[in-house]
Amino acid sequence: MKILYGVQGTGNGHLSRARAMDKALKKKKGIEIDYLFSGREGKHYFDMEQFGDFACYPGLTFITKDGKISFLATLKKNNIRQFFFNIKQLDLSQYDLVISDFEPISAWAAKNQKVPSLAIGHQYAFLCNIPKQGSNIFNDALMKYFAPTDKQIGLHWHHFNQPILPPIVDLDHQPIDVIDNKIVVYLGFETTAAVMQLLQPFTDYEFFIYSPSISTKMSQNHLHLHPVNRDGFKKDLLSCNGVITNAGFELASEAISLGKKILVKPLIGQMEQLSNAYALDKLSLGMTMPQLDSTVVEKWLTGFTGKQVHYPDVPKALADWIASGMQQTNAELSTSLWKATCSPDIHHFTSLDYGSP
Repeated sequence: MKILYGVQGTGNGHLSRARAMDKALKKKKGIEIDYLFSGREGKHYFDMEQFGDFACYPGLTFITKDGKISFLATLKKNNIRQFFFNIKQLDLSQYDLVISDFEPISAWAAKNQKVPSLAIGHQYAFLCNIPKQGSNIFNDALMKYFAPTDKQIGLHWHHFNQPILPPIVDLDHQPIDVIDNKIVVYLGFETTAAVMQLLQPFTDYEFFIYSPSISTKMSQNHLHLHPVNRDGFKKDLLSCNGVITNAGFELASEAISLGKKILVKPLIGQMEQLSNAYALDKLSLGMTMPQLDSTVVEKWLTGFTGKQVHYPDVPKALADWIASGMQQTNAELSTSLWKATCSPDIHHFTSLDYGSP
């Protein structure tokens, strides 16, 4: 079986999922994978050796400024004519299956050329009845038509009585000592100056701040600035006590799997992030702040305890399912994986408005 795996490159979470799925799929005999990334310039990807000689397209992306989406800048940035040209020119004749993690060029090319297609990603959970905030007709259409496929596998921190799967987590859970006052910070949609100002008063804590705008590692007392680096970030994540981040899905999933306390600041105007923040709060898995707020940070630092959920090996289960021809239904696959999920710290995990398993 030859697979083209399309990955939305605008967020590092999509790449983390692709890394985990790549490792699982490559363990299956008879599977060959090519990768297509879109939404980010090739020079801005890092640690990509795992994916070999991948294809890179402009795709579609959104532009942010000061923690919110800039719709005018987004409209100017995206070249719609080029986008449709890339869909038309992408030749899928050699592939048996297209997998898309919210990547539109591969998904639409598969639809147009009638190549079997499968979606794997957090965004596809929003096609089900899950907690949502900021949803409207436009956002609902975006989730449905941005990267459409024949089959969809949605991922979330809880099943919400829907046929969705637990998160795909790309972590080596190696034993490492946790430093109680160490906090990892990844607020990529905020300015570094604003983040530093937010954390400056809390001198009893050591903040390891990662940002795409930081080019050189440096420290200013208890604030330690780092350029984005996958290996260094993972090491700091394992040894920290908590994470402050925007409300993306993958980093929060990793933090929950490790039992780290989480504080999220959702990207203003982005339904997915607003909904993620709402779900974290509803599940008592994290705290949220609508804007950078030192009062909320202090409350979180001193009064919130991290919760841990032990998720099963979702990449392996998906790789087995794909290799066997995807015979099992989404509901059957979902039920088996949630039965293997252990959440001893989440006492009300099955008493939500959405029902129990």
